[in-house]
Amino acid sequence: MLLVERETPEGVLVSVCDADDLGETFEAGEVSITVDPDFYDGEPADESEVTAALARCTVANLVGTRTVEVAIEAGYVAEENVLEFDGSRHAQYLQL
Repeated sequence: MLLVERETPEGVLVSVCDADDLGETFEAGEVSITVDPDFYDGEPADESEVTAALARCTVANLVGTRTVEVAIEAGYVAEENVLEFDGSRHAQYLQL
């Protein structure tokens, strides 16, 4: 997984993707998502590092089967809120 943490005026923004998804575009009907390297290309991270970043963040954008599974297992994302794309998954997390 690739992890990026950005400080914003509203808090910490985290983006995480499966490394194999970087640069790819996935579709689901009329909807598509591009895993843009400018946004998602970060440092390699393991499950514990991703979970720790999710604990610190205000907002997270998550792309990839493994990435989304880590967020679900850690309790940050509910399975029913995950978008399924042809070949990948996407979820967002917002801490209120």
